[in-house]
Amino acid sequence: MEHIDVLLWDVDGTLLDFAAAERAAIRSLFAEFGLGDCTDGMLARYAAINRGYWEKLERGEMSRPAILVGRFADFLRELGQDAGLAPALNEAYQRRLGETIVFRDDSKTLVASLRGRIPQYAVSNGTVVAQTGKLRRSGFDQLLDGVFLSEQLGAEKPAVAFFEPVLRAIGSPDRQRVLIVGDSLTSDILGGNRAGIRSCWYNPDGLPNATEARPDYEIRNLWEVTRLL
Repeated sequence: MEHIDVLLWDVDGTLLDFAAAERAAIRSLFAEFGLGDCTDGMLARYAAINRGYWEKLERGEMSRPAILVGRFADFLRELGQDAGLAPALNEAYQRRLGETIVFRDDSKTLVASLRGRIPQYAVSNGTVVAQTGKLRRSGFDQLLDGVFLSEQLGAEKPAVAFFEPVLRAIGSPDRQRVLIVGDSLTSDILGGNRAGIRSCWYNPDGLPNATEARPDYEIRNLWEVTRLL
């Protein structure tokens, strides 16, 4: 195995527990916008709608602004609420998402332990507003060597157009010595495959892989990454 010189970390669902932040944000928005009680079933339905929209973004089928508002419009319609609230709901949601920090597998301690030993960067399809808040509140902004967000790069993972500027910015390292670690097969792992870098699928629940993505490694706990370095 080639020695790994650079680590690219996905944020949502990998370093941070996105589902927990999502639930907290949606519940707070129900209260703020007077949408009534927010049940677990409603949270599950929103999460499903949201996943569907992000998959469309990954496939290049919709623009980012369209998916950010469209998911809430669909959700509001299902609730029998005014879909016209969607733009304001999305704007408030972006701010709220950055307010709930739950680390996966004590990821902050892991990243801190690797600081200075290997360059580490965040690579995310999350919005600038949400991710900037998360990274600041979590302390990752001080621990990582850089952050690359698709909204700023103008391309989403898994597109090669996302990874090319990232690799240039970090000094065009040997791609076989770059490792992306992420929970999404269709975003992180497929993106790594397309960019010609190594990929590590963070799969804590032991889910099957029914996609075209082919991870070089698979881990259940983030600390297993240290064995790959």
